[in-house]
This record gives sequence, C-alpha cells and structure tokens, in this order.
Amino acid sequence: MRAYNRASWTEVLQGIQQAWQNRRDEIHAQAENLTSHLQKSNAFGISAPTEENLFTRETLAAIAQEMLKNADTQWGGFGNAPKFPQTGTINYLLRYFHFTKNEESLAQALLSLNKMAQGGIYDQIGGGFARYSTDTEWLAPHFEKMLYDNALLISVYSEAYQLTKNENYRKVIADTIAFVERELMSEEGGFYSALDADSEGVEGKFYTWSEQEIDELLGEQSSLFKEIYNVQPEGNWEHTNILWLPVSIGEYCQRNGLEVQKLQSQLQRCRQLLFEKRKSRIRPLLDDKIILGWNALFNKALSKAFAATGEEAYRTLAVRNMNFLWSTFRNAAGNFHHTYKQEARYPAFLEDLAFLADALLHLQEVTGHTDWLLKAEEVVNLLIRDFSDEQSPFFFYTPSHQTDVIVRKKEVYDGAVPSGNSVMAGVLHRLSLLLDRPDWDQKSQQMVKIVGNAIKRYPTSFGNWACTLQELTLGTNEITLMGQQADCLLLELLQSYIPHRVLMSSVRTDDRFPMLRDKTTDSLSSIWLCRNFTCLPPVSTIADLLRLIEQEHGNKS
Repeated sequence: MRAYNRASWTEVLQGIQQAWQNRRDEIHAQAENLTSHLQKSNAFGISAPTEENLFTRETLAAIAQEMLKNADTQWGGFGNAPKFPQTGTINYLLRYFHFTKNEESLAQALLSLNKMAQGGIYDQIGGGFARYSTDTEWLAPHFEKMLYDNALLISVYSEAYQLTKNENYRKVIADTIAFVERELMSEEGGFYSALDADSEGVEGKFYTWSEQEIDELLGEQSSLFKEIYNVQPEGNWEHTNILWLPVSIGEYCQRNGLEVQKLQSQLQRCRQLLFEKRKSRIRPLLDDKIILGWNALFNKALSKAFAATGEEAYRTLAVRNMNFLWSTFRNAAGNFHHTYKQEARYPAFLEDLAFLADALLHLQEVTGHTDWLLKAEEVVNLLIRDFSDEQSPFFFYTPSHQTDVIVRKKEVYDGAVPSGNSVMAGVLHRLSLLLDRPDWDQKSQQMVKIVGNAIKRYPTSFGNWACTLQELTLGTNEITLMGQQADCLLLELLQSYIPHRVLMSSVRTDDRFPMLRDKTTDSLSSIWLCRNFTCLPPVSTIADLLRLIEQEHGNKS
C-alpha cells in the first residue's frame, strides 16, 4: 500500500525485478562503481611514505603545535562542540611535556582532564564518563556511558596521576572503575558495553536533579552544595540541573577561605545522599553484549590504574577479566570471536585482537608473568596470518576467512577508539624488543611512515599514531628487574612516569626472552636499562634507574 506518496514494498520489489531483467549491465556497472568508491574512501590517511625523515624531534614539535592550534584554552579539549575526550591527543601532550618540558603542552593536557572531571560529562554522583559533551564547557553530555570511553579515560588519567601525583586524578580513576564494576560487570568477569542515555523516555533523567529535590535531600547543607554544583531554580539545562563544577573545589576554597579537605568531606556526604536516592529511580537500559575489543581496552586500563596507584584490586580484576576473555572468546581452533551474550559469536575484528594483544602486554608488565607475553605473541601471529594485506604493511579490518563483505576495509583513522592499525604499530614495535623480532619493528615503522603526512596534518584525528611516532623517534627504554626482590622493585617502578618503555621482571634468567637472558646478579636484585639490546651496567635502586633514564635522554637531546 502506498503511503506519503512513496512506493509500496510490492512496487519496490517489482521495480528491482524489472531492472534486473532489463538493465542488468547497468546494475553491474553501478555495483562496480560503488565498490570502487568504497575502496577509495578506505584509503583516507594512507599515502606513499614521505621522502623526508619523519622520525625527528622537529616533527614531534610540529605535531604538538598543530594539536595546540585546535586547543580550547579556556575549557580544555580540542575543537568546537560537540566535544569528545580525545585521549590520544592528551596522551601525546603529556608525554611530549615529559621529554621536552614544554609547559604549554602540559597545561593544555591537564586543563582538559580537569575540566572534564569537573563537567557534566563526568557523573559527579556515581562516577564514570558519558560519550561526549554537546557544548564547549563539558556541561551537557550525551548521557550514554560507553565501556570504551571509560577505559580510555582511566588510562589517560592514570598517566596524568603518575606524572603529577594529583589526588583528584586518583579519585577519578577509583570512582570510574567503581562505576564499571558496579553497573557494567557480569558475574563471569566480563564487562558489558554501555548504558543508554535515557530512562523513562527522557534523556538524562536518571542523572539530573531539580532544586527542590536537592533541598529536600540535603536540608541545611543544600545552599552550599547548590552553589558549588551550579544548581539553579529553573535548571541549568532544559529545566533541570546537571551537577557540575564551574570552578574546582580548590579554587572555590581559595576564594572563600575554606579548608579543602573539610569541604571535600562535607560534599562527599551530600553526594552519598544523592547516590542513595538515585538508586530508587528507573535505570537506563543496559546493553549487555560483552565485546572482546572493548573489554581489552578496559583490561589495559585496569593494568595502568594498578601501575599508577598500586591498588591491588585493579590488578586482580585485570587477571580475572583476561582469564574470562581468553577462555570465552577463543575457540578450539585458536580463533577469536567478537562478542559474547550467552554464547560467543561472530569472527573477531582487527581492533578486537589488536586491543587484546596490547592489553596482554600491559598485563605482563604489571604481573611479571611471561605467559601473558606468549599469549600476545600468539594473537599477533594470528593477526599476521588472517588480517595481513600483501600490498601494504597494514591490516584489514576483517579476517581472510570472512566472506560476507564486499570490500575488506583498512582503518587507520583514530576515532572514538584508536584504530586497530595504530594500536598494532605500537604492539609490533614493543614485541620486536620483547621477542627479538626486528622484522616486526620494520613493519611498525613502515606503517607509521605511510600515515606520516596525515599524522602531521591532522594529529588530533591520528592521536594514537602520533604517540607511536613519538616513541619510534625518541626510542624505547628496555627495563629488566632481575632477582629475589624483583616484585618489590616492580611495584615501586610502576608508579613512576616512564613513557615509551618495555618492562620485564623475574627472579631468574629465562633464555626464551632477550630481556631476561644473560642478566645474572650477585645481589638480591639488579635493574638493567637497555636501548636496542645494548645495556648499561646494572643499578640497584629505582632512583638510580630514573637518573640513568634522564641522563640517556639528555645525551640524545
């Protein structure tokens, strides 16, 4: 039946039949044109390797300056609304400051982290981040909470905490992990995908408040709370209130002569009352798919959070989650699935396996268990077998045995999550050092070279690529902790900010791994610093190691 002057379904089918019978050559030509267009669009960011030397400090400086051109120096972040967290860009600037002491880079990175944590994009009551902000101030988010966003943000706040020891970042890490455990964790140890933006058909209803509700719940404490969190009689957003901090707690205390710790305790009691009240509301719907790649991102975040804070529960949870992923998503043939809901299904994509390999490398670092490294090697060998492109160093998004796709695309753009290819470039480089595979390092460098022009021109869209380019340019610290006290030294080392490193720790030598080979020690423990398998004499304390790293960096400046 026709409706709104459109063809009915029957008429559409009849039209398709007639076209197939009478204009088949034209249909084939259109299909070929469409396929060609898909192939061309798939090449965004990929170009011939640049002739000039890409791996220079001048290139790194130019990338930082290009990032800062797009910076919002008032509210943090990059570009105009809608604003996304851009964790790759922030990571690059944190690391760039560490190596160059460029204060502008540090200031913009920390401003972005501070303003997001103060904003409505961050759940001030229950922890966790929404997808993005619809405005420049981070006030009004799209309220959907995604596992991958929270994973990426935990990782970057962990690096910022290692660098600055700012306790506000530690609290964001703790509250965000608590949110994921509480609301996105399955009984088996996997993590669900997302919480919807709306409940009862209204976006943000679960998270917003009227002034009357605040007054009734907080009583005489409500005036101070409303002032700090910008609660308005008519609402600060669509006739209701999103809780946010237009100024930081520290700045508010400074302006009003208050003690920070005392005010923080008072506000925590208020937030707890609101949290308990919010439990009685109708909750947003849960997307209860467990996706391999997103779980791997969160697993890496747990490892980085443990490294930064020393909180043992994070490492324990990372091990539990990885055991679940390995046993649930890997089949008897050694292939992996993409998603799990009652059963694992669909072949894994490139990003699933790239993120998994990356998470395994981080888990090896924080546990000292080489089994995780061997599993990472297995995953990379699988990727090379099933996802490689014979015409380029890049990986296809889908495996060779998946035949239901017209064009096997190759993604290089770092979007809401890093591209699988950018993650693989970093994984291949680090594994080349851990397993003595120079061919993998060559592949990594070739990938970065081909994307080099795009990294320089659009660094905020290629943030994770930029981080790998930075590491390939400045070099990677190969750190080995060897001896009876290796575990104790590991806990101390992990809390230090050492970007661009590979790390192994063991009580004894192990000839399977170049970093654990020929490193015997007469003392309780020795710490080795190497570059390209060339090692300095061992030292015995983390402080000595950090001095060595600083000296080596200074010598190469």
